[in-house]
Amino acid sequence: MATNNLLEIENLINSYNQKLGTNTTESKKLKNMFNDMIDNDEEYVRTSDICKKANKEKAQAKMKFLQRPEAKDLAEKIKDIQYQIKEIKLALSDYLTQYIKEAGTNQIPGPDGTFLKIIYTAKLVKGE
Repeated sequence: MATNNLLEIENLINSYNQKLGTNTTESKKLKNMFNDMIDNDEEYVRTSDICKKANKEKAQAKMKFLQRPEAKDLAEKIKDIQYQIKEIKLALSDYLTQYIKEAGTNQIPGPDGTFLKIIYTAKLVKGE
């Protein structure tokens, strides 16, 4: 019975993965068609050129701003804290996985007494 259920799940996974691939390919094709259409629209092209020029000026102004010592310091602090956040999330994920294995539950009591649910998001990637 369990083998049949597992086989059904595998078939569903493969079916949905195939649908995902088909829809992704179709989406890319439609996006390319759309982009070709908009790239041939005179008003859009003219407005886009104006925006590109403005964006170039904006980027130059930003680079000039970032040369200021106080801006450099703040940007470095932001970079550091973002790195810390990434590291904390990675460690938290490891601890949550360990907690589920050892506690046998996907819920953990929070500091205020409420229970927090541990969830995972799974996706398929090509195997080696």
